[in-house]
Amino acid sequence: MIILLRWILLPFTLIYHSIIWLRNLLYDKKILKSKSFKTPIIVIGNLAIGGTGKSPLTEYLIRLLKDKYKIATLSRGYGRKTKGFRYVDLNSTALEVGDEPLQFKSKFPEITVAIQEDRCAGIEQLQDDHEVIILDDAYQHRKLNPGFSILLFDFNSLMKPILTLPTGDFRDVFSSTKRADLIIITKCPEHITSKQKEHIEHLIRKYNTAPIFYTKIAYDTPLDPQGEYLKDKLENKEIVLFCGIANPKPLVEYLINKGNTVKLVKFSDHYNFKTTDFDRIKTEFDALSSSNKIILTTEKDMQRTDTSYFNNYPLYYIPIHLQSADHQQITFDHFIENYISQNLN
Repeated sequence: MIILLRWILLPFTLIYHSIIWLRNLLYDKKILKSKSFKTPIIVIGNLAIGGTGKSPLTEYLIRLLKDKYKIATLSRGYGRKTKGFRYVDLNSTALEVGDEPLQFKSKFPEITVAIQEDRCAGIEQLQDDHEVIILDDAYQHRKLNPGFSILLFDFNSLMKPILTLPTGDFRDVFSSTKRADLIIITKCPEHITSKQKEHIEHLIRKYNTAPIFYTKIAYDTPLDPQGEYLKDKLENKEIVLFCGIANPKPLVEYLINKGNTVKLVKFSDHYNFKTTDFDRIKTEFDALSSSNKIILTTEKDMQRTDTSYFNNYPLYYIPIHLQSADHQQITFDHFIENYISQNLN
């Protein structure tokens, strides 16, 4: 029914596509102005809605660069209830700064994490005190002309018809691929066929000859709110999994493939949990018959979870990271470091 409705909305898709195409054209022709900066600026983004792995890539770049340069991350702070520029600190809440910036600061307290809807204004606040600024989810922010753009595509999004909203899943026209300096295909299957790669590269090479890298999501050992690892293996358990992310399907499949039974409690992306939601999750957990059971969530969702509601409950979150699927990690690192070394003041 939903698929049929989306196709019925095809005329609105054509209107939306035309508006986005015209906006991009005005920026490409410099009728609408973009601002450049001398400080090396790395932008991470995607064209489609839903999770593509921008946060794991941001964290990967932080690990790569934080010991060599004074870096800052700048995000919009999606889901926050505040406005304007703010620094993120360890006492911030997700309602103040957004879940992803809070996650970055919690994992890397030594770096600067900031939020600002207007990315150019945010960069102006940060540039004098930082050597590199990483922008999470700013590919469509055309007021900014970044020094280096990394574009992410979910593997499955390229296996379906490429259409803009509301019929398709793309919030930008596919020709915007041409602005990317590097392209990463994320959430790849364990074994990618030559035919699948040929299909992907045929789509992208119409607009861009930039290097293409293939990655997959790797799941780490679950941690409790105090940072202690799950003591036994994540296998053959009954799990209540609650998620407020765009696409929990890969995580659900990962857990089931390890022999677990999963009860999914799904919320909208960046959802701000209420106490009634926590009560529902605990009720679902109490209803499980097995003694070998846990409550699990994502690292991003944990930033929005009041863990005090789960005292005496086995609550864990599962971190993720990007893993190369084509053994080209060193080559990717070289592109990033080469850009920075050539553009430092």
